[in-house]
Amino acid sequence: MKLDDDIHNFYEQLVLERIDKLGLNKTKPSDYLADLCCLALNQVPPRYIRYEVDMAFYLPQSERQQMEMNVANAIEKAIAFLDQDEPR
Repeated sequence: MKLDDDIHNFYEQLVLERIDKLGLNKTKPSDYLADLCCLALNQVPPRYIRYEVDMAFYLPQSERQQMEMNVANAIEKAIAFLDQDEPR
């Protein structure tokens, strides 16, 4: 059995949106961003969906805000972890 290509974790999109908002995609190398995504996504629960429109229609605004806050905290922790070993 193969999972449909449309099935994905909604948090992935939120993580990418946060990275874009912080401008990290313009200042950090792709390896850093990949590690950042993995570290951040491992801190939040998966939320699998097929269609983005389902989340837009059925997700209450308060839950969306909580998910965005969870992502912001996860990215902050991931950045702190990655940057602790960065040469000065």
